[in-house]
Amino acid sequence: MDNDGSGWVAFASAILIFTGIMRIFDSIWAFRYKGNLPEGLQNATFGANLKNYAWIYLIVGIVLILVGIGVVYLSQFARWLGVIAAVIGGISAMPWLPYYPIWSVVYIALATTVIYALVAHGGRETAPGV
Repeated sequence: MDNDGSGWVAFASAILIFTGIMRIFDSIWAFRYKGNLPEGLQNATFGANLKNYAWIYLIVGIVLILVGIGVVYLSQFARWLGVIAAVIGGISAMPWLPYYPIWSVVYIALATTVIYALVAHGGRETAPGV
C-alpha cells in the first residue's frame, strides 16, 4: 500500500494537469465559437462575450498545468495553489449543473478528491516515529 501518500499526490498532480489541458481546449472552443449562446448560459460563461471566457480559461489552464508540475516536485507553494485551484474549480462547476449535471458532479467530486490529496498527503515529510 501507499503509506507515504505519494500516490495521492501523483493523482492530484495528474488531475490538475489534465484539468489545465481541458481548460485550454475550452478556451480554444470559445475563441472559435461563432453561434449564439443558449438562453441563460451567460451565467456560466462570464457574460454574453465568449472572448472573456476564452481568455480566463486559457490563463487558468496554463496556471493549472504549472501548478500540477509544481506538485510533482513537492513544492509547498504549488500544493496550496493546487488546493485553491481545486476549490475554485469545484465552485466553478456549479453554474454548469443545469446544463451538464453529470459532468458537473464528477468535476466537483474530483475537485474534492484533489483537495483531500493535497491537504492530507501533500505536506512535508516527517521523520519516522514523529
